[in-house]
Amino acid sequence: MLRVDVLISSPVYLVGLIQVLTEGGIAIVQTRTSPADPVSWLADAALIDADALAPAGILDYIAETARTTQALVMVSELVLPAQEYLRAGASGLIDKRVSGEELVDALQAVTAGTHVVPEGHCAPNLAEHPDPPALNLSEREEQVLIQISRGLTHGQIATRLGISPHTVDTYVKRIRAKLGVGNKAELTRIALLARMAKTVRVA
Repeated sequence: MLRVDVLISSPVYLVGLIQVLTEGGIAIVQTRTSPADPVSWLADAALIDADALAPAGILDYIAETARTTQALVMVSELVLPAQEYLRAGASGLIDKRVSGEELVDALQAVTAGTHVVPEGHCAPNLAEHPDPPALNLSEREEQVLIQISRGLTHGQIATRLGISPHTVDTYVKRIRAKLGVGNKAELTRIALLARMAKTVRVA
C-alpha cells in the first residue's frame, strides 16, 4: 500500500482529502499543518499544499523534502513558474482543484518515479542529462533501486518493502552485478538517471 505524508493548510480541506486518499487505497501515515514538523520517514511520498508554505520558502522546503521522499506539490495558483518547483526537486505539481481520482493517480505516478506536471506546462528538460542505462531489472530490484535513489538505508528500505535487511543486501548485490557498478554512489547516480527519464502529464 502506498503511504503518504500530508502537509495541508486547511483542516476542512484535510477532512475531504483523507476520505479521497483512503478510498483510493492510499494510507496516510501523518498529517501536518506546519512545515516545521518533520516528514515521516515511513512515507513513500509527501503531499505538500503550497498554501501551507511562505512564498519565499517554498523552493527550499521542496528541496529539503525531496532529499528523503518524493514530493507532490498542490497549488491553487502558481506563484512561481512550474519549472522552478520541479528544479527544486518536486516530483510533481498538481492543481489543488483536480478530482480525487486524478490526485490518487498523481501520487501513484510520482512514487513510481515519474514526473507529474499540469497540462500545458513543461516537464524537466531531460536533454540536459545523459541517457539513462537500460536497467533490465526485476520489479523488486527496481523497487529497491528507487528507494536507494531516495537516500534510504538498507534498514529503511527493508521496512518500506516489508522484507528483511538481509534480503535488501541480496537485491543490492544483484543490482550491482547486473549494472556493473561497484559502489553505492555510482548505484545512486544510475537510479537518479533512471527516475529522471520517466515523465507523465496529467490534466
